[in-house]
Amino acid sequence: MSSKAIFLDRDGTLIEDPGYINHPDQVKLLDGSAEALIEFKTLGYKSVVVSNQSGVARGMVTEKALIDIHKRLKQLLAERGAFLDGIYYCPYHPDGVVAKYRKESDWRKPNPGMLLAAAEEMSLDLGQSWMIGNSGRDIEAGFQAGCKTILIEGPLSPHKSFEPGQPRPDYKAVNIKEAVNIIKQYNRSTKKTEPEMPDKEFNPNEQIMQIEQPEQAEEENSNIIEEPVSTIVEEPTESPEFEEGSNDEQETLLDGTEQLLSSILRQLKSMQRADMFGEFSMMKLMAGIVQIVVLCCLLVTIWFLLSPDGQNNAVFVSLGFAMVLQVMALTFYIMHSRK
Repeated sequence: MSSKAIFLDRDGTLIEDPGYINHPDQVKLLDGSAEALIEFKTLGYKSVVVSNQSGVARGMVTEKALIDIHKRLKQLLAERGAFLDGIYYCPYHPDGVVAKYRKESDWRKPNPGMLLAAAEEMSLDLGQSWMIGNSGRDIEAGFQAGCKTILIEGPLSPHKSFEPGQPRPDYKAVNIKEAVNIIKQYNRSTKKTEPEMPDKEFNPNEQIMQIEQPEQAEEENSNIIEEPVSTIVEEPTESPEFEEGSNDEQETLLDGTEQLLSSILRQLKSMQRADMFGEFSMMKLMAGIVQIVVLCCLLVTIWFLLSPDGQNNAVFVSLGFAMVLQVMALTFYIMHSRK
């Protein structure tokens, strides 16, 4: 009987990516990596790392050092009660400086060679498996192997650009914690769509469970869909009084305020998704408080703009406070992310 697996990129997905890692001491687990592997095992998946390691071909790391790096990775995971079922890597690159490894390879992502080899050696069902990574190469390799795909794309990292014709991910996640929740939700929805087999005997307990499960799923889905901050966008955009009695200067100020407010809300929505799967910190708390004050300043600015007195000085003061405080909030977020 075939098993199912979660294929994982290594750098930037399971461990930090400072560049080309060439020593075991550089291995640092990303937050939630070990817990994610434990969750995958509970869900019945094997965990398999598939990683491009062109640093070998470029002469930046030896295969022996790479083996020691992977031993360190396994050790760090084992200390937290997690483990990997396999590690596959491709040391080849067509532009490598080491002649032995200077070539193209079917194992090098976006080619699916590593996934196909793992499936054959470990009897894996690729149709029930997932590929999780932080680059377009990972997504394309998973697509070619027939897996479902999740792109790790954090709020502070640049969005990944895909070339024309390159496969897009099935799902996106801010980190591996959210990827776990995506897979859980997918499995729940799949089970609901499966046809029920008729029972030979009536079991009242089973009937009760079947009635209760949809209600629980609706509660879970309602929690996921809620986005309370989105209601703030509506306030400044619909204001008939302002449109009728405003002058050119007020319109310019309001447009700038709306753009700043819209930008802040987009950032808040993105960071809100990340915060759902992150750890509490004082920096995040301070940033959140300052962010609320920024929104209050912007609302005061709009109020001054709408007032018939046209207090432009008060408008500039409020807007200035909002900009300074917004810079403070961003600083706190960046300090938290580098912690």
